[in-house]
Amino acid sequence: AALTSHKIAEEADFFSFGSNDLTQMTFGYSRDDVGTFLPTYLKENILLDDPFVTIDQEGVGELIKMAVKNGRAVKPNMKIGVCGEHGGDPRSVKFFCNEADLSYVSCSPFRVPIARLAAAQASTEKKK
Repeated sequence: AALTSHKIAEEADFFSFGSNDLTQMTFGYSRDDVGTFLPTYLKENILLDDPFVTIDQEGVGELIKMAVKNGRAVKPNMKIGVCGEHGGDPRSVKFFCNEADLSYVSCSPFRVPIARLAAAQASTEKKK
């Protein structure tokens, strides 16, 4: 869907990225299996962060940015957001707000205060 966002935007009123699902599909990892190899990847610096905690900006993030750009080329005022645990991670929220130009983030209820604070901080940084 991220690759064909320009076509989907012709019919859609909004986009909402399932960031965990997009991460699984982009990396080819199952969240059920990452515990068997991800700690080694992090220890050996193959990955700098757990991509299910903090959004991978170079891969998954680029797909999101491309989809936003192409979708808004068709519908400039389209609301575009993300749902999932990345919506409550401060570094991910900063990326979504300042780099990917998303309209909103959605996350688990217990992460909402962190997400709101991160979005406010990102918004302030973006205005500088």
